[in-house]
Amino acid sequence: MCRTIAELDAAVADCFACPRLVAWREHAARHKRAAYRDQPYWGRAVPGFGPADAHMLIVGLAPAAHGGNRTGRMFTGDRSGDVLFAALHAVGLANQPTATGRDDGLHLTGVRITAPVHCAPPDNKPTPAERDQCSHWLTTEMRLLTPTVRSVVVLGAFGWQALLGVVAREGRVVPRPRPKFGHGVRVDLPATQTDRAPLHLFGCYHVSQQNTFTGRLTPAMLETVLGEAAATAGIATYRSSAP
Repeated sequence: MCRTIAELDAAVADCFACPRLVAWREHAARHKRAAYRDQPYWGRAVPGFGPADAHMLIVGLAPAAHGGNRTGRMFTGDRSGDVLFAALHAVGLANQPTATGRDDGLHLTGVRITAPVHCAPPDNKPTPAERDQCSHWLTTEMRLLTPTVRSVVVLGAFGWQALLGVVAREGRVVPRPRPKFGHGVRVDLPATQTDRAPLHLFGCYHVSQQNTFTGRLTPAMLETVLGEAAATAGIATYRSSAP
């Protein structure tokens, strides 16, 4: 059992549990996109990124074949990450607006980024079985973050369903019927144990190109959700602290 976030991240990177995902992540690492043909690829499961005492968690979908699967860091090196990190920087949760690699100097303030599936899936579509196989990593991450995490921003319906399943198994009382995903949806889960604080879930459209290129998700919409979640978690951001 992983006792720290550092142990969890190391264990995730060594995971080979899903044959289809392992085959695809390694295929993408061998058959590189032309723009990255001279770069080494991570080609492994991608752990979460951010401080071990984060007050806020962002849950995505899965690494991109030529983004996180290339760089070894969630949302780093692809168009989705360009949008996410620019928004995190705009509200004061990141020290810079870009993310190009694990050694680029990026630091997050009070927030950690993870996913319900840690390997790049074909067509960016993991199966429910792969989500379930990978769910113990998210369960462990939530357990380790329990002392500090207060809010969770979930990017997309796939991650929403995965997270609700995790928090329910962890003993949180999830309303029935389960809350439906939607942009701007907020669900407050009260503490049911004396050693836990309330947990606040925020729904946000995923930062995929399908959403950002069509205007379904704008930078302002994303920044609003991130800012509200950060304020709820007690993180002092530029936006929440500005007059």
